[in-house]
Amino acid sequence: MNYIEVIDYLYSRLPMFTRDGASAFKKDLTNTLLLCKALGNPHKHLKCIHIAGTNGKGSSSHMLASVLQTAGYKTGLYTSPHLLDFRERIKINGQFVSQQFVIDFIRKNKALIEKIKPSFFEVTAVMAFRYFYEMQVDIAIIETGLGGRLDSTNIISPIVCLITNIGYDHMDMLGDSLVKIAQEKAGIIKQNTPVVISERRHNIDQVFINHAEEKKAPIYFANDEWLVGNVANDIKFQYLQVKSLKDECNHFELKLDLKGSYQQKNAIGVLSSIIQLNKLGFKISQQHINEGLAATQEFTGLMGRWHTLANHPTIICDTGHNEDGWREVIKNIGHTVYKKLHMIIGVMRDKDLDHMLNILPKEATYYFCNPNFERALPADQLYTRSSDFGLVGKPYNTLEQALTAARKNAAKEDLIFIGGSTFVVAEALPLFKY
Repeated sequence: MNYIEVIDYLYSRLPMFTRDGASAFKKDLTNTLLLCKALGNPHKHLKCIHIAGTNGKGSSSHMLASVLQTAGYKTGLYTSPHLLDFRERIKINGQFVSQQFVIDFIRKNKALIEKIKPSFFEVTAVMAFRYFYEMQVDIAIIETGLGGRLDSTNIISPIVCLITNIGYDHMDMLGDSLVKIAQEKAGIIKQNTPVVISERRHNIDQVFINHAEEKKAPIYFANDEWLVGNVANDIKFQYLQVKSLKDECNHFELKLDLKGSYQQKNAIGVLSSIIQLNKLGFKISQQHINEGLAATQEFTGLMGRWHTLANHPTIICDTGHNEDGWREVIKNIGHTVYKKLHMIIGVMRDKDLDHMLNILPKEATYYFCNPNFERALPADQLYTRSSDFGLVGKPYNTLEQALTAARKNAAKEDLIFIGGSTFVVAEALPLFKY
């Protein structure tokens, strides 16, 4: 098989959450363990950081990777989903896994895959472990796909765990309360392994404390260690003032090329994780932190986080797709200067529409689109539901048609926002030559 045939095989033959939804989510680690055992248990030879959370885990993973590679460490990074290229999921120092490795991995292990019948995510996670092992990375940053306790990545023995924001998402699989969702995320906490919690939420803090005590794991809440605030923004960066709450003499300014205001929460989780890494013998200086966080997009290739696609009118996309993600998007819209607001939105069928639609700005003009994806909610249905919440707009058969209409209606001083789903952003990027 060539590369295109291999990717087609992965997409068409294996259960895939992004296509099939909950039916593709395997609620145990058996398949991953069987695959890894047949491949010599590569995950057992890796030094890992494990990251879970509802929102922010992708940004935090990429920020940590950027800082570590700036500090001279050969850094593996496994994330999901991808936006444009399957190989985005598996990187070393910002470079995609080679097409040849992907081809060889599937060719060599096709019989094993056919026998075990794993999901798409289980195969890609094991592929990442094997690649990082063969390439002898110094450290691998592993992002969970969904949840934590039963996620395929949860067979690793990390040296540090990081749990970012907890919010409502995938409630049909993770539970219908924040406490239940937090319990699933807390499942990545390991025996005697430091765990950092990026954001305190008083109704769920005790969940993490209880799990940490049970595992004798030192626990650190980033909010207790850092005070952070936005100082300024320009076209390339947001500037943060950071002060240590443990050492009043330790205060500094950070420059982030990830510009969403929600990155402030992620940044302090990253800073607290770096403290733990340095305790374990890593040598990450303030200069490494400054340089890495100022060039996360450049060093890792991260896209789709409050990402400016064009100017005059300003066109911005963001992958936020649940209630907390939307609240952060709306906050960023509020910090943006524009005359009129145009919102291009597409969503998946399994999203909690009531909570999302209830908080969207009613003064905007909406362009509801059909993402080219099996799980997408048809635009006419989204339009009908949105009308019940006082949102005014029209449905469009494709994202490209919606974008054309928005551009036609928008003045140079206006803002066009594109979002609602990771897959909407993925579809939008090529329209802007990404």
